Amino acid sequence: MRKLTFLLVLFLPIHLFAQQFEPVKALVKRRAPWLSDHIIFKALKSPGSEIAELQTVKNKLVISASGANAAAVGVNWYLKYYCNRSMSHMGDNLAPVFPIPAVGKKETVKAEAKYRYALNYCTYNYTMSFYSWADWERELDWMALNGVNTMLTVEGMEAVWQNTLRKIGYNDSEINSFIVGPAYTAWWLMGNIEGWGGPMPQSQIDNRKLIQQKMIKRMRELGIEPVLQGFYGMVPSTLKNKSKAHIIDQGTWGAFKRPDILDPTDPEFSRIAGIYYSEMQALYGKNIHFFAGDPFHEGGKTDGIDLKKAGASIQASMQSYYPGSSWVLQGWQDNPKQAMLDGLDKSKVLVQELFGEFTNNWEKRKAYDNTPFIWCSVNNFGERPGVYGKLQRFADEIYRARESTYSNYLKGVGIMPEGINNNPPDYDLMLELGWRTAHVDTRTWINDYAKYRYGVNNMYTSNAWQGFLQTIYQSLPGYQEGAGESIFCARPALKVKSISSWGTLTRNYDTVQFEKAVKEFALAAPGLMNSATYKIDLINMVRQVLANKGTLVFNDLVTAYNNKDLPAFNKASEKFLHMIKLTDDLLNTDGYFRLNTYLKQAIANGNTAEEKANNLKNALMQITYWGENVRTEDNLHEYAYKEWAGLIDGYYLPRWEIYFDYLRGNLQGKNVTEPDYFAWERKWVDENQKLNPEKPSRPLQEVVKEILSM
Repeated sequence: MRKLTFLLVLFLPIHLFAQQFEPVKALVKRRAPWLSDHIIFKALKSPGSEIAELQTVKNKLVISASGANAAAVGVNWYLKYYCNRSMSHMGDNLAPVFPIPAVGKKETVKAEAKYRYALNYCTYNYTMSFYSWADWERELDWMALNGVNTMLTVEGMEAVWQNTLRKIGYNDSEINSFIVGPAYTAWWLMGNIEGWGGPMPQSQIDNRKLIQQKMIKRMRELGIEPVLQGFYGMVPSTLKNKSKAHIIDQGTWGAFKRPDILDPTDPEFSRIAGIYYSEMQALYGKNIHFFAGDPFHEGGKTDGIDLKKAGASIQASMQSYYPGSSWVLQGWQDNPKQAMLDGLDKSKVLVQELFGEFTNNWEKRKAYDNTPFIWCSVNNFGERPGVYGKLQRFADEIYRARESTYSNYLKGVGIMPEGINNNPPDYDLMLELGWRTAHVDTRTWINDYAKYRYGVNNMYTSNAWQGFLQTIYQSLPGYQEGAGESIFCARPALKVKSISSWGTLTRNYDTVQFEKAVKEFALAAPGLMNSATYKIDLINMVRQVLANKGTLVFNDLVTAYNNKDLPAFNKASEKFLHMIKLTDDLLNTDGYFRLNTYLKQAIANGNTAEEKANNLKNALMQITYWGENVRTEDNLHEYAYKEWAGLIDGYYLPRWEIYFDYLRGNLQGKNVTEPDYFAWERKWVDENQKLNPEKPSRPLQEVVKEILSM
């Protein structure tokens, strides 16, 4: 019996070590099943370090790893750098490779960053509003393969708030007026809006709760720590009518009434925080180590609040229910406020240098007054189209921070996209920097990227990507929120400085050089048209060429109008409209760029007719006028515009046609009234909450040839 007990004790750790890799084995079977029978995982003891070692033993790939997350990184490293295979948000290149390549000399991949963080609140809406479990399963597989070990997960916060509000005396109608619709949860949780896009049906609240529970379970299995929403004092703006506590009216965010802030130093704060965290524990467990939540995000009022004591109180409630947890704060604008930081135990705080491609607040604010921080990039604002990313800046700044006097406080890297379905090299590079020690030269890295993105070493794609690195992905100084925008998607006017309120039409790169690189890229088409990743990239790059040319034609149109030259105006406007139609033809060649693809996702995400209808309205509002119904504060329209087939010819094209008819009438001396686009856009959304009729697709190479020969 003693011998049996001894053997069981001896076997148990081995068994547990083996079990930790089962989720990674399942991941491989889902994404690269051809590899699953040829791979062996072994446990590697590495105290204090995350490591994966790759080697070939008897025709098998052996990955020895310190844990599940490192093992997944090892798989991805092998896929990318030995098999020329990859997974992305813009197509996968995961076709079988036989025989599997040998690892000639053992390769070690070691984490340089303690935290590899992912997701912005906004990503949950600009990309993920209508994710199913299958979508989330794929997303989490991608995260694990790329080494993400800390991820914001705010799906299902509606249920926590619903239960909390019921316990403080709110009825269902009052709760419905607070919780937002499925496309707007980010700005609700950040304290910017309440109620917009709602009410959210109970069936949807329940389903999002179940998905969050499944997500947390899978994240644990893959070594990814969830970051949930903490309680920082945000309360419904109606609570002041029910409570005598010190509640500060937060005014407006744009045209939206903001939720209020319950003073964290008021005794009522700890009571409601206790209810909130108790409900959190009941739904999502006690094993949560990170909480997000930023008081006074993008404005708000701090009148009458002792910020130092307020910060201490927020953190104290968090620690009371989740001892040892860290408060994750966004380093954005003047956030986190210094006075609030002064009251915190900084060993339990993690600040995100949110917009690192343009800021160096980690340096100016001296590591946020000696607080642990991670270096992050924010790109794809509103998930607007446009190829863009300061790749070398990513590599340079992270390396510089590691070599700086604040290196002890640099704890990791993060991707914080507002939308993740664009610019895949940005994410690949950023997350790899969490596993690379040396200073990366992107001229070398981009060659490897082109190889594993398309599966072959192709002269045309390699040369083209070097050209892209010198143009759309170059690292020039200067402030800019995302890529230069497309004039085709502008609300019509003669003077258009930007399409979204904070965007730009400026091209800070040589558009002629870029077009030359795109033409080089197109030369690879005969051998790569069966590649999903190549096809998507070709469409996207050619779309950008056409958008760039559109600005030039628009300028000709404006000149003709100002000169009262009707024939020239007609010629330029006809060409401009043709380019919009051509854009739709181009985008219609692949489902990735079709409006119907995303409307189908919104419909499928609904379990009832009520959910489906509300999902469609939320989806269409967000990508058009966004939400404001006050003309004087109409600054969010087109913030999340999309260049999608069906939207281009169904929304942007008729909007421009109406405007050109108006301008033509002026030139002809007619008494015409300028169109009311504010009303037109809202009417369009109300009348188009349905799938578009499918139209035949032109051959891609035919459309590409027409555009590149213009």
